[in-house]
Amino acid sequence: MRKILAALLIGAAAAAGAGAAMAQDGPLRIEIDQGVIEPLPYAVPDFVPETPAASEYAAQIARVIAADLSGTGLFREVPASAHISKVTGFDSPVKYADWKAVNAQALITGAVSVNGNQLTVRFRGHDVFAEKELGTGLQFNGTTDGWRRMAHKVADAVYSRITGESGYFDSRVVYVSESGPKNDRRKRLAVMDYDGANVQYLTNSASIVLAPRFSPSGDRVLYTSYESGFPQIHVLDVGQVQRKVLSSGDGTMSFAPRFAPDGRTIVYSQTQGGNTDLFSMDIQTGAKSRLTSAPSIETAPSFSPDGSQIVFESDRSGSQQLYVMPAGGGEARRISFGEGRYGTPVWSPRGDMIAFTKQNKGRFHIGVMRTDGGEERLLTASFLDEGPTWAPNGRVIMFTRESQGSAGRALLYSVDITGRNLKPVKTPDGASDPAWSPLQK
Repeated sequence: MRKILAALLIGAAAAAGAGAAMAQDGPLRIEIDQGVIEPLPYAVPDFVPETPAASEYAAQIARVIAADLSGTGLFREVPASAHISKVTGFDSPVKYADWKAVNAQALITGAVSVNGNQLTVRFRGHDVFAEKELGTGLQFNGTTDGWRRMAHKVADAVYSRITGESGYFDSRVVYVSESGPKNDRRKRLAVMDYDGANVQYLTNSASIVLAPRFSPSGDRVLYTSYESGFPQIHVLDVGQVQRKVLSSGDGTMSFAPRFAPDGRTIVYSQTQGGNTDLFSMDIQTGAKSRLTSAPSIETAPSFSPDGSQIVFESDRSGSQQLYVMPAGGGEARRISFGEGRYGTPVWSPRGDMIAFTKQNKGRFHIGVMRTDGGEERLLTASFLDEGPTWAPNGRVIMFTRESQGSAGRALLYSVDITGRNLKPVKTPDGASDPAWSPLQK
């Protein structure tokens, strides 16, 4: 394991801004902040089918694992056409010399068995140059319908063992699915695996829906709907697809909701009498608390992971900027001071950074900064990039990118926090307003 991590470290050290730390006699851990990293070569032969019915899943599981790892930009697969050894049994000895010969530094082997609709996946990771296993093998059990989830779990385990970070592959994204021409766009809520697979629609397109947000447990979604003719907050149980309105009172408009880390409280914007402020609400009792009281527009709130603070956008200084205040309300401090306007802030799951949308000189950017506003870094630039959301491990950001012109459409993209590995996320139709779930349980 040390040699595999060292290989990543060597590539990182050759790039500007990469850093690493090692405790005395402890495992290496790397943190890739900036620069170009040489991807780690790895091999994942098709898993071995241990029962006749497992044959159709064995190769597919290996392909999803490879797509997950290679998709990070940190790993490069050695193709099957280059393999010398063939893995014929889960317990067969590994011929490390054959894998060294094709420059594979990590090797993932596995086996699949099926009994009725029950699926079992076993896997091992190997440090090729140290000629030993990466930790101990693991086994995942589930149904045949959930084979992709088990593949993601394997990839998460491998990713974690090699990078020292938690994975993010076994997660979902809720978003707004968009269809129709730009001047008559139909919108409905949808949820999918992080990689765009297994799309499920949660609402119809009869009314406009905006800004869905997962609960900390991943079982509920907050969103804004115009079903009544003006914006109201709804909460939806994803498993049962049941929903209810969270009433903010007559004559008010409520929008931009987010869950608190405890899952019992939400924070949101409410407009009444031409003024927009931040409020919190207990979901069960409906009890509300006003958090701001100002003539400016306060919106897009997001909790810190420990629930003690809220970041939000406000034009109280004359232009759209980012502020942080205690979760119960109180004095807010401005944290954005660069050129342009800032919005849609989201606190990282790690607690150390805030992602945001920035508009400056006719371009939109997705960026990140420290929670005190320091070390601002822009990751993207285009006609319209907006609405960042964090992967569960705080390494990757997904956002909406809309193309220009009457035929332009909104699509989802992802990028890591170094600004590398920008790529589209596949969806059946246009898509916007993504929100990443926590890792599934």
